[in-house]
Amino acid sequence: MSGVWVFRNGVVRLVENPGEYQGSNGRRKVLVHLSSNEIITSYSVLETKLSSLGWERYHDDPELLQFHKRSTIHLISLPKDFNKFKSIHMYDIVVKNRNEFEVRDM
Repeated sequence: MSGVWVFRNGVVRLVENPGEYQGSNGRRKVLVHLSSNEIITSYSVLETKLSSLGWERYHDDPELLQFHKRSTIHLISLPKDFNKFKSIHMYDIVVKNRNEFEVRDM
């Protein structure tokens, strides 16, 4: 059994092909920084928000953008190309930064 666990409306479910997952209504998902109500439109914007929350960027893997928070064991790994930034990556950020980000339908 392979796939990715997706959290939606308090329910966890396994999505076998996360690259195709957009949600039950087929709309595109966006990541929103809650305190500023800003949609994350680039990795530079995301990095600024994560840095303010204590996340530090790793530069070890040329294929990934990775962030680590010293006070936790969490690691956020994202594809280098922002066009490949999918809802599963957004949900990973939301889970590791409760009350800071939210995934919304566009």
